[in-house]
Amino acid sequence: MTRIVHMSDLHFGRDRPELLGPLIRAVNGARADLVAVSGDLTQRALGQQFQAAAAFLKNIEAPTLVVPGNHDVPVHLPVSRFVRPFHQYRKWINRDLAPVAHLPGLNVIGLNTVDPWRWQRGRIRSAAVRRACAICAEAETGDLNILVGHHPFEHRPGSGKAPMRGAEKALRRLSDCGADVILSGHLHLWLAEPFLTRPFGAGMLQIHAGTGLSTRHRGEPNDFAVIDREGDDLLITRWAATPSGNGFAPMSEQKFRRGGDGWRGVGTRAEADPRCEVTA
Repeated sequence: MTRIVHMSDLHFGRDRPELLGPLIRAVNGARADLVAVSGDLTQRALGQQFQAAAAFLKNIEAPTLVVPGNHDVPVHLPVSRFVRPFHQYRKWINRDLAPVAHLPGLNVIGLNTVDPWRWQRGRIRSAAVRRACAICAEAETGDLNILVGHHPFEHRPGSGKAPMRGAEKALRRLSDCGADVILSGHLHLWLAEPFLTRPFGAGMLQIHAGTGLSTRHRGEPNDFAVIDREGDDLLITRWAATPSGNGFAPMSEQKFRRGGDGWRGVGTRAEADPRCEVTA
């Protein structure tokens, strides 16, 4: 079994300090092979916010793969936004905006979906899709190819945010070239399901983590995902902050199986009573 923890939208600068320790303990307690963070580490891309994010990442015991989000670009500083949009991110987090990790049976491919010119909407570039497809083409038979980007490739109806530019075309190409799972954030809403609104969508699974630490949780608990891969099965467990803020608890489970016709759900567990706290 290979395990990935996926979290997103930490938003240091508008975070919940009381959840910082519990989140680190819960993530380390998961004993993941990789922790993927899909952007928005900061609220305003300030140096001190990136320093706080970097300190948080250093406390994670597993290897990490991190990509930027739109809040990691200094929207309030027009010159820096367009001339050096990722300067602070490269300084404190990683010079590589689209890192790649290879695990037993898994290839995890980072995507930089941030568009400094259209700050919130995001963009998936053709070059990024070509690169991802080239990595998928080199994968071993049976490998799972997982992409990590900040912006979702599909929004729920009524999300209130414009869809990412280039997403429709990119989804078709990624489906054709062997992408299996896309991890994203941005919306601060939880979702785990295939791209069922498209004829080719069953071949790819989308997992949106909510927000790990932000105060802007849109009526949902702060959360992260634990993703276990065993053979053709993926077990996705949503861990959510308990009402007391003393820890994170497993809230729900969804299991998917990959077959010749794509992904299909093979079992779920109803949401747990959030009063049943599990501190890690």
